[in-house]
Amino acid sequence: MSIATKVYHPSSTSMQTTFPTRTVVVLGGSYGGSRAVQILMDGLPQGWRVVLVDRNSHLNHVYNFSRYAVLPGHEHKAFIPYNNIPYSSLSDIHSCSSHVRVQATVTSIDNHRIILSPNLQECQQSSLDFDYAIYALGSHLPSPIDLWNYQKEGGMKSSLEPPGIQQYGGTKSEGISSLRERQKRVEAATSVLVVGGGALGIQFASDIAAVYPQKRVTLLHSRHRLLPKFDDTVHEEALQGLQELNVRVILGERLDFESLQHTSSKKGSSELRVVRTLSGQEISADLLLLCTGQIPNTGLLRNLDPCAVDPDTGLACVLRTMQLCVPPPSFGLHESQADCDDDVLRQMKNLALGIDEVIGQPKLSPSIVHADIHSKSSYPDVLYSLYSLSPLSSTDTLIQSDPCQETLYPNIFVVGDAADAFDAIKAGHTSYHQAEVAARNILRLIHRDGKKPGIAAEDDLDSELEEYAPGPPAIKVSLGMTKSVYEVNGVVGTRNDGVEDLNAAAMWAAYGLRNVSEEDMFA
Repeated sequence: MSIATKVYHPSSTSMQTTFPTRTVVVLGGSYGGSRAVQILMDGLPQGWRVVLVDRNSHLNHVYNFSRYAVLPGHEHKAFIPYNNIPYSSLSDIHSCSSHVRVQATVTSIDNHRIILSPNLQECQQSSLDFDYAIYALGSHLPSPIDLWNYQKEGGMKSSLEPPGIQQYGGTKSEGISSLRERQKRVEAATSVLVVGGGALGIQFASDIAAVYPQKRVTLLHSRHRLLPKFDDTVHEEALQGLQELNVRVILGERLDFESLQHTSSKKGSSELRVVRTLSGQEISADLLLLCTGQIPNTGLLRNLDPCAVDPDTGLACVLRTMQLCVPPPSFGLHESQADCDDDVLRQMKNLALGIDEVIGQPKLSPSIVHADIHSKSSYPDVLYSLYSLSPLSSTDTLIQSDPCQETLYPNIFVVGDAADAFDAIKAGHTSYHQAEVAARNILRLIHRDGKKPGIAAEDDLDSELEEYAPGPPAIKVSLGMTKSVYEVNGVVGTRNDGVEDLNAAAMWAAYGLRNVSEEDMFA
């Protein structure tokens, strides 16, 4: 099977359309964004289009990054072509009336407009107006798997980042090169310190120990349990799996980051460095992997409205409908809004300028509530590594509705790692289901907006907006090349049927690329 990239070329026919094209933008094309695009493409009426904006040329299967940063030969499988939506250049996007994807960086978002720039060319900016938006930009990944080399101000970095690629443009070839450089770093190291006992840290430590049993691998975790959000048995099985691979596991100790600044080892070097914990315990290693969490990618929403993002967590506030939650000033200030008093005047100005749009949106009312539970559905069968698990679906359940049912931004939805989604774990499957709720709610709002008065309800689009409720914690984490531990619906178990590439072909198939050969996966 050969894979051809779809490219949109404006034609005289497409430019002579007789109806104005209205737009739903989906920002971010990973697990949640891609699912939203699929639902919208299938459900939008005539005169509407989806524009998918992602800075990457391919869907990044990030759950496999840690494996492919250690084990050579499979790195190209982590970058999956966007085969279901044509590509458009940034300059052609305004003349296109059909669904398209554009590779660009989002530099700002307003009520009904985004500003885009080509990767690595921020001076060449373009605006795009939208009617609805789904914000699925996720989070900045921990540095060992962050190909974009994001660094929080004042933050420390791992010693795994390759120095050869100074600027990253989001192409597949660059991604492959970056993972290969990481493989070389791992191979050259004699001892490795992995900081963080979450899924990413466990997979890195176990993979390195399995591929290179002669290396000394240490896993340092600040808590007394691995994967503390899950059942105790998950911790016990993960700990046992690590110990079977001769990984030294240190629990209840926190790294003293001051010791990193005093080490003589230069960034990117393989010299032995000695770091210490806050209790004074010293650990030597020539490769340091900081797998200590993700930073929500919500800066654009904070710039849109400071009240939209929790200042403590960095997560975007959302209603259960997945709409961005910033109550109108008349609704009354809540605790998090107290910090936004200086912005009230600006918010009232925004409200006044867009009063027709705001009033034109239906008020949110108690609605169909869907929770993630584990059963057969259309969810890809293959988000298995790190934070993910077996197929999920949505099933009706009863929850308490949001006390606030109005927002200044009823046309902007936030899903995935960027959203403060009612204690849902940060994972591909939760983003997937949140995106389903958001996309279906957009279809409902569009249906209501275009419906003539007096027409009786005929289908599901006439129902109330859906509300999202997270299901029970669920996970599957690999422990070396073949073993894994999982928790699904409260059931904990282990499996020994893993494969080296983490069943990458199944993820390709989930995105419409079935029966692909090894050669095809380089596309």
